[in-house]
Amino acid sequence: MQVYLYAKSGHAIGLEATKRCATIANALKEFNPILCTSDFRAGAFAKDLLGVKKYVNIDVVRNLYNIMEKRDILVLDTDETNELMKKDMKEFCTLLYTVAEDTSKILVDETIYTKVKNPSIEKTIFFGDDDYNNLFLDLVTNSSKYDIDLLMGHYFFLGNEKIFTKHFSNVIDEEEYVETIQNSKYLLTASLQTALESISCGNKPVIFKREDKKYDDKLIEELNIPTISEDTLEEILKSFDEIILNYPQLCEFKNMNFENIKEEIKIKTEEFARIMGTK
Repeated sequence: MQVYLYAKSGHAIGLEATKRCATIANALKEFNPILCTSDFRAGAFAKDLLGVKKYVNIDVVRNLYNIMEKRDILVLDTDETNELMKKDMKEFCTLLYTVAEDTSKILVDETIYTKVKNPSIEKTIFFGDDDYNNLFLDLVTNSSKYDIDLLMGHYFFLGNEKIFTKHFSNVIDEEEYVETIQNSKYLLTASLQTALESISCGNKPVIFKREDKKYDDKLIEELNIPTISEDTLEEILKSFDEIILNYPQLCEFKNMNFENIKEEIKIKTEEFARIMGTK
């Protein structure tokens, strides 16, 4: 009986689901889980930066049946499934969990995103891991140069960093993602997942909303994370500086506790081992 996690990911989607599933995979490491991503680079990112031990690329969620066996355990983080698919998966799997429905909405690996006593970076901007439609590039192209660090997205197009160096005081490679989130006192980001990681590090994020993304406004409001919705980079950064001057008190941050899920999986795997005569 194998534990699998599936994260929808890719150059036009980003890595938010991958980061959440990496958190779950690390919490369930005693079961040797396998992370499945719909893009090979997403799995490599999770292994290189987030501590995931095993990953495989399967393109789309339906391909899970090509590698799974009946009675395996599955964690899903995707919008690709409908109710009929979920019904089939529940019949196929011993246990099926859906992120946000069966877990907390806050999934941050607190063994990675730890508090830094004196953050070394005052202000960082992180648009997200993807910019397939060049939204951020368009924002930057007609702007001035700003005194703020830019953290590159994992799927940013090759060569864009040469353009970004003309507009930001420092351009940070995506391979320094974790260290940058830890060390950025104020983080301006279009990624809710990254904002949650920033809070875990004891830092102060501000979310600016991308027109091509959906946001969990209820969670943002519950945590009291400030948001920005402006049209130009100049307006966005001006609002960011204004928020920094009077940054609000964030509300209680309740990260996911995995003990119940771990106990459920342990019971099922031990039961399966007894049936198969391997324990």
